[in-house]
Amino acid sequence: MSRPDFNLLVTLDVLLVEGNVTRAAQRLRLSPSAMSRALARLRETTGDPLLVRAGRGLVPTPRALELRERVSQLVQDGEAVLRPAEKLNLKQIVRTFTLRTSEGFVENFGPDFIARVGEEAPGVRLRFVQKPNKESAPLRDGAVDLETGVVEKTTAPELRVQALFRDRYIGVVRKGHPLSKGKITPSRYAAGRHICVSREDLDKGPIDEALRPFELERTIVTIVGGFSTALGLARASDLIASVPERHTGNLRAGMHSFPLPVSMPEFTVSLLWHPRLDADQAHRWLRGHVQKICGMIR
Repeated sequence: MSRPDFNLLVTLDVLLVEGNVTRAAQRLRLSPSAMSRALARLRETTGDPLLVRAGRGLVPTPRALELRERVSQLVQDGEAVLRPAEKLNLKQIVRTFTLRTSEGFVENFGPDFIARVGEEAPGVRLRFVQKPNKESAPLRDGAVDLETGVVEKTTAPELRVQALFRDRYIGVVRKGHPLSKGKITPSRYAAGRHICVSREDLDKGPIDEALRPFELERTIVTIVGGFSTALGLARASDLIASVPERHTGNLRAGMHSFPLPVSMPEFTVSLLWHPRLDADQAHRWLRGHVQKICGMIR
């Protein structure tokens, strides 16, 4: 039995990422015809068409989707084996890392994170950008190094994911607010004046769905784009903010927090990055610090 041509793994990896023969050829500095021949060899080797035409483009087959993450990891592992090993000198690193997070994450975790990174690697600069949507493109194209958030069906399947912590929504009001005393019932909670947090300017969400069986509805007074903004408003008024508990721990200092009086599922906040950065030593070091900082939250 003839041995497979392992060079085809690199070709397959690029084809599955680009989904386009011409672009894949450009990345590998091949002619389109040479890339077409390589795709034909891959189809023969795997016994699957891998990429099939749909309109003017190509779409991956189920087999291609199954292989995509495995092939990417194999290529990265191969590159790591052949790359000269160098010990990471944190004091000499001069690099900017871009992290995309929801509002409130930086305010809550940022001070300790920045201090730890600065102590070990003074040449590293952290750039935090807001997360206006859940698109995976910034991680794919390298505009973002790390992202935090909840993994959903729309999350790109090739991304690496590391769970950081479990969280749940709670209610938060200023000290002395009527809801800071007595039992919080669904009717008492719903009867208040509420802040809705939504990046998409929606005035309804999972909490409103959970109130529906009680035939209750919140009065939404204002809609804001982030949790820290909601807490700032609640701190200075009689408005009620409903925010993730662990995500906003430091931001709620001096305020009264209470469990929501309706059943809401917990969710996992994760760290996401593109697999091409798996073997990057500095990136690994940075990921480790995010995990340590978030792991301190219980």
